[in-house]
Amino acid sequence: MIDHASAGISDYLKSKEFYTKALAPLGYKLGADMEEYKVCGFGETEHSDFWISVKQPAGGGHTAFAVKTKEEVDAFHKTGIEAGGGDNGAPGYRKEYGPGYYAAFIHDLDGNNIEVVWHDPSPSA
Repeated sequence: MIDHASAGISDYLKSKEFYTKALAPLGYKLGADMEEYKVCGFGETEHSDFWISVKQPAGGGHTAFAVKTKEEVDAFHKTGIEAGGGDNGAPGYRKEYGPGYYAAFIHDLDGNNIEVVWHDPSPSA
């Protein structure tokens, strides 16, 4: 679980649209939107726990979102690519990260590495 994380971006409006689409399969919605400062947050509730901002250097960030099902990982990867993200690792088990570690990775519009992970309770996976 993360409390909050952020990614530096270069184009506020394009990135806001990208994340609105890419995070929808995870149940995330646009929350706080301070367009005048080019900062906005996303979350499952009114509490935004993932933020984007042009005030940070673009690219190079990494954020991992924990989800409850394998299907959410798959949906995030597919939707994130369709929204304009770059493939950085198709959905699958990552045994090198630990038993049952099922994840997918995309690069957002500025090269930040966005991961979604499901921890399969089956240790044989």
